[in-house]
Amino acid sequence: MNNFARICIFFILLTQAVPLFAGSAKVYVWRNEQGVLVFSDSPMPGAEEVEIQESNTMKSSVDTSVLDITPKVIDEKYQVNITQPESNATVRDNTGSVYVSGRIQPIFKRGLKIQLYLDGKPYEKPQTHSMFVLRNVDRGEHKIKMTLISDKGKVIATSSPVTFYMHRVSVNKAN
Repeated sequence: MNNFARICIFFILLTQAVPLFAGSAKVYVWRNEQGVLVFSDSPMPGAEEVEIQESNTMKSSVDTSVLDITPKVIDEKYQVNITQPESNATVRDNTGSVYVSGRIQPIFKRGLKIQLYLDGKPYEKPQTHSMFVLRNVDRGEHKIKMTLISDKGKVIATSSPVTFYMHRVSVNKAN
């Protein structure tokens, strides 16, 4: 990097930093033995003081004292509701697929997981969203529920169980 480029970079950095110490320090400029322009807050023999103008600041005309800047505390009383399928609904699907979705209130924070239970048994692994697809569900009555699990593995909320009925067309003929 040549000296001219160094001077330009130094000058740009200095002009950006000058407002930070403009009110409290003096700035001096001189050329060193190689002819490079040097800015410093320490006077050197032959240095000239740089005249720094007062910074151009404006005061806001808006009264910000009324603004509430205190951080909001998130209520840790979670609720889990199953929104699909509805209670006592009949699901008609010959493949046995059921789409299950839930709602978490007040807010679904990072680190939380949801476990779905089908007929009292965990369905797959807990996941980070509240939409599930059940596959190959047998005909008949089934109960599902969801539990919300904290990042430490503790159950912090459980939904009410939802009963649904799976209807799959049978190819067996009655005699």
